[in-house]
Amino acid sequence: MKKEDLKGLTVEQLRTELSAEQNQLLKLKFAHAVSPIENPMRIRESRKRVARLNTELTAKS
Repeated sequence: MKKEDLKGLTVEQLRTELSAEQNQLLKLKFAHAVSPIENPMRIRESRKRVARLNTELTAKS
């Protein structure tokens, strides 16, 4: 999601997206620790998405 897409979401939707993305990041990290995942750039993308969601959530609060 782009910054413009995040601005249209409500605080509750942002929290939901944030928790889902944090769970996804955790799963990716565990999978990568056990055996290298096919595309490790997904970890970086997920981490950036969590940061974007946190930034937008802070801005709305």
